[in-house]
Amino acid sequence: MPFVHLTGRFEVPDLDAARLVESEWQSMRVEAGELGYAWQETYQALIEAAHAEPALRALYPFTSHWVLRFSTTTRPRLTVVGPCLTAGSDGTYGVGTGFITPDHGLFATAHEAVAVAMRHMPSGLGPVTPGG
Repeated sequence: MPFVHLTGRFEVPDLDAARLVESEWQSMRVEAGELGYAWQETYQALIEAAHAEPALRALYPFTSHWVLRFSTTTRPRLTVVGPCLTAGSDGTYGVGTGFITPDHGLFATAHEAVAVAMRHMPSGLGPVTPGG
């Protein structure tokens, strides 16, 4: 089928949680680079900055309404941890407890937002486990 575009996402044969985390990050990074929206560069910078942080890279990333979140379990049953990270069309980055509430602040760079998000992450997060 010409409309099928294989991404490799979720194509982890043994459903190993660590490999699913890597696969999801890979998919997010590719998707962020291919978006056709005005805020694509801002969003991609956020994904790359979060991926560059080892503690976040070890968590299962997911988005809802283009808001970056993290889980200690893989799909289908996510165990959400930490704040929401957003990339605004105005070039700012938000960190907050809700989807559209940057109550932890608005920042000029993705790296600043990721640093603040790290301060609001619970301590002692172990390796990601299967979520179902």
